[in-house]
Amino acid sequence: MTDTVSIRDLSVSTVIGVYDWEREIEQTLVFSVDMAANVARAAASDNIADALDYSAIAQTIRTVVRDGKFQLIETAAERVAEQLLSAHGVRWVRVQVVKPLPGEGYASAVTIERGSPQP
Repeated sequence: MTDTVSIRDLSVSTVIGVYDWEREIEQTLVFSVDMAANVARAAASDNIADALDYSAIAQTIRTVVRDGKFQLIETAAERVAEQLLSAHGVRWVRVQVVKPLPGEGYASAVTIERGSPQP
């Protein structure tokens, strides 16, 4: 059995885009992340030390995206997934990145999955 721990609607202001004007401003990306985890140990102990640290995961996402200043949301998603897998001990992650484009009347989005949900 695989449990899922999630972070939803994490807004990160960053430089993102391929056009020159986009490289001069900050835009908001919205992240939703699902991670395979075994929550039984944390539930049994009721101790944060046995759980995924949501704050640390959110900070990892913010740091990767702000420091990256990527051109593509695909790259942002990939780098976030790589860092979560390596730095937080999760074995599977699904990362969705949404880039609202208010002037265009829509949002672009990409969702990737990396790792394996099974132990």
